[in-house]
Order: sequence, then structure tokens, then C-alpha cells
Amino acid sequence: MPARPTSRLTRSDLADLNAFRVVERLRSFTKAAVELGITTSALSHAVRNLEARLGVRLLNRTSRTVAPTEAGSSLALRLDIGFREIGDALDEINRMRDRPLGRLRLNVLCDGARLVMARHLPKFLSQYPEVEIEICVDDKMVDIVSEGFDAGIRFGGTVPEDLVAVRLGSDLKWVAVASPRYLYRRPQPVMPDDLRSHACIQIRTGQGTIYSWEFEKGEQHYAIDVKGQVCVNETTMGVELALAGVGIFYCLEDRVSENLRNGSLRIVLPDWAPIEPAMYLYYPGHRRIPQGLRELIDVLREEIALEKRAAEDLPSGKRTG
Repeated sequence: MPARPTSRLTRSDLADLNAFRVVERLRSFTKAAVELGITTSALSHAVRNLEARLGVRLLNRTSRTVAPTEAGSSLALRLDIGFREIGDALDEINRMRDRPLGRLRLNVLCDGARLVMARHLPKFLSQYPEVEIEICVDDKMVDIVSEGFDAGIRFGGTVPEDLVAVRLGSDLKWVAVASPRYLYRRPQPVMPDDLRSHACIQIRTGQGTIYSWEFEKGEQHYAIDVKGQVCVNETTMGVELALAGVGIFYCLEDRVSENLRNGSLRIVLPDWAPIEPAMYLYYPGHRRIPQGLRELIDVLREEIALEKRAAEDLPSGKRTG
């Protein structure tokens, strides 16, 4: 009796199965293509080839939605188990290597990109050359799980409670700043309410609302809905407009530390500057931690601590604030 032919998985089969798995999880070819780092057309072609080889439809597609068929749901469930086993096996091998490898996708707010990643990521890249990093800079709050990110960086108090959050550095000081040229033309604000008669550069948050500037002194707290001719949705533009004398801007003191040192900007209402929660790196705790993420966290925390100690050692005259 002739032997029954066996089906052997090829490298292409594994890649296509993983591609299908990601599409099924995200219910979107566009999002899945971003996560996988390939074009949407290439991803669609791979899934169609897989369906042709298997002889069964795995996904129902319309112009707006993607949903698994019964066969697709069953396959995706079993693939998740199988790829999890593969991931665990690779993790075990990686621990033997003592050096992580792979690709991390991070969603980072603009201030985090400037103050954390741009400053300290080079150290991580030099220590772990086999880890690739993709950073999406976006102040909009996104679901990092459904969008295919391994981790995010946001301010404390905005991180979803069901995710693991790791503190990055100290609490943060927020300040209102303006250029000497602007302050020369207008009376200096003494109380937060005085800002209502000033030209302020408004901020639209990642949630789409215009931010109320917060101030505190002792037990006194103010949240001011400032008025202005200009509204921006990211810090860099607001700082540039403040430097140009357009008006007063509100931001993290660390974002304008050099401008404060060289005198191109001055703090308005310095006695009212509030201290708010630090930034946090966060990730889903129910998933296997991606290779390199734990090492990234360690490097960021170590570099931020070193930066803080160096700042504390500076002569008082060279510190901002």
C-alpha cells in the first residue's frame, strides 16, 4: 500500500500563516500591513495564496470590513497557540544568547519622543544592535493592542488601568512661557486669571479638546480656558510661535530648558507652576513580553536617572526654573 503523502510547511507557508493571523486579529489589512512592515497589496496577495493552497476561504472581505469565516476563526485560534509556542521557544534560545533580537513597535506622545526616546534611544541601539525599533509619534490615545504596538509612552494618569505601567523618571513641571519681546509689550501676569487678557497659544490635546492651563500655589488651584488667535496640537510649533513673540505658551519645562537658559523665553507665573505625574512606558501584561522590551525599559530608566543626577550636580545658576 503506497505511503500517504505528507504536507510539509515551508518558510513561505509560515510567513503567510502569520500574515493571516495578524489580519484576523486586527480585522484590517491596512493595520496588519503596518505591523508586518509590508505593503497592503503584498499582504492581500499572501492571504489569497494561502487560501488557494488550503482550498478554503479564511476571510470575508468587503470594502469596509474584514471578518473571519468559520474555518478562519478555527485556524486563527490554533495558530495563536502554535505561534505562542514558537515565540516561547525563541525566547528560550534568546536567553541562551544573552542578547535580544527582533522588532519593537512603540506609540509615543510628542513630548515623550523628544524628552525620552530622542535622548536615550541611541544608547539602547548601540547596546542591542540586533533589535529594530519603529516609533509612531502621536499624541492621540490609541489602543496599542488593537493597533499592533508592543508598548506606548504616555503621561501618568492617562495610561489604561489594565496595562502594565513602568515609571520613567520624576514628576514633571509645567510652565507658561513667553519671549522677552512679548512681555515687553504687555503687562506681566501676576495671577493665573490675568492670562485671560493676554494672547495665548492654545493647545488641542490628543483627545481633541482644547486644554485648560492648570496652575497651583499651595492650596490654590486654577484651570484657565485661555483665549488666543492660534491653536496648535503639538509642542514644537507652540514653542516656535512663543519664540516669535506671538503669545504665551504652556508646556513642560524640560521642553524649553535651553530657551530658558539662553533667555529667549521666560517663565510667566513661576510661583504657580504645577508638578504633574511623570511619563510611563506601558504594555499589555497578558501577552508575552516582546524580545528587547525589558532591556529597553532598563536602559531608559538608567539613562534618565543618570541625567537627573547630572542635572542635580550643576551649579544652581545653570539650572532652569
